[in-house]
Amino acid sequence: MTPHPIKPSSFLPTNYRAFRLPSLLHFFQANRARFLSTILQRPHQLAATPMPVASASAAALRSSSGRHCGAGSGPSGGSRFLMMQRRDVVTKGIALTACSSLLASSNGGADAQAALERLPFKADGYSFWTWRGRRIHYVEQGSGQPIVLIHGFGASAFHWRYNIPELAKKYKVYAVDLLGFGWSEKALVEYDATIWMEQVSDFLREVVQSPSVLVGNSLGGFTTLFAATEVPELVRGIVLLNSAGQFGDPNAPPKVDEAEEEASALTRLVVKPIKVAFQKVVLGLLFWQAKQPARVEKVLKSVYKDPSNVDDYLITSITAPTADPNAGEVYYRLMSRFVANQTQYTLDKLLGKLSCPLLLLWGDLDPWVGPAKAAQIHKFYANSTVVNLQAGHCPHDEAPEQVNAALLQWLGSLEEETGDKPAEPSLQAV
Repeated sequence: MTPHPIKPSSFLPTNYRAFRLPSLLHFFQANRARFLSTILQRPHQLAATPMPVASASAAALRSSSGRHCGAGSGPSGGSRFLMMQRRDVVTKGIALTACSSLLASSNGGADAQAALERLPFKADGYSFWTWRGRRIHYVEQGSGQPIVLIHGFGASAFHWRYNIPELAKKYKVYAVDLLGFGWSEKALVEYDATIWMEQVSDFLREVVQSPSVLVGNSLGGFTTLFAATEVPELVRGIVLLNSAGQFGDPNAPPKVDEAEEEASALTRLVVKPIKVAFQKVVLGLLFWQAKQPARVEKVLKSVYKDPSNVDDYLITSITAPTADPNAGEVYYRLMSRFVANQTQYTLDKLLGKLSCPLLLLWGDLDPWVGPAKAAQIHKFYANSTVVNLQAGHCPHDEAPEQVNAALLQWLGSLEEETGDKPAEPSLQAV
């Protein structure tokens, strides 16, 4: 007779996650007779259960491939415990392994995702391109039609860690760090939407040198849309994942010109310097707080519906660039100038100039940019397709299997339209 699998409910109450280690050991000691009986009858089940790694180590960051959601291989199971001599050691050893196994089983499909290949983390980055005298970091893998991936605010090319290896099996994949972010130079320039549009446009001309599909998340989504309207001959299609940007408000009052605002001597000599000094102090404190690993983890978990992939790899890829001496000043310029002046280039203006196919891969559970924006974009731009995902603000990293599958399917249909390959099934919401 095939033995039944060990169920968490057989030993633990439904709120077992709240237990701390001493409580768990006490609990298992009190029930060790029942527990040992079950384990000794079915030791092979425990041996086959993976043991999760509590947190990624520095070695894991350098690994050529990573376990999705942090799952790893466990010890040899029941036979190992039978070799132990002291009964209390046996009980505690089994308890710890069983707890780890039970917690691993609650990860919501981690086993099915464990084989997903991950881009190796490199502390020194991958490739560099000099743009206007500045070092720009990018990753390049695969061969075929080019795809360019562009990250969101505060992220880098490493945010596409689970997408690059999969897409590179069929396409030439580039992931570029925008100026001021990631492993690209923290240049002390005036940051606005046009600088990243120009960077991506020149990257297509000088590095890719072929019409490409642009894929962008958040700020990167807005940048891809902007670039596609400026260099349409270099863009075959664009994909937006929970894109930044706003639709214009026809009822908004006209914006006061900055030159007029600074015309008076009082404003120019007194008010503005005081305002700048105050902003620098406040934003300096905010930057110090924002770059702390614990703060980064908290923010990420607030926008990832499933926080399984909020791990050391991801947190390090965000916090490491903040060690650059110019990072604080770049943060100040971004927050005080770019973020405060986003209304000049609205989504309706850019979509009105767009001429290529558009795919919207949208995490409907995003607390920042909900599905209403995707619906509005889809309604405004007829040549668009929407795929709704049960994910947060960064669906490509939170639900990479779903994003990869939907993106590959859409890319196949895009090539089919040009006669490059046979038609594939139509997209459906995931």
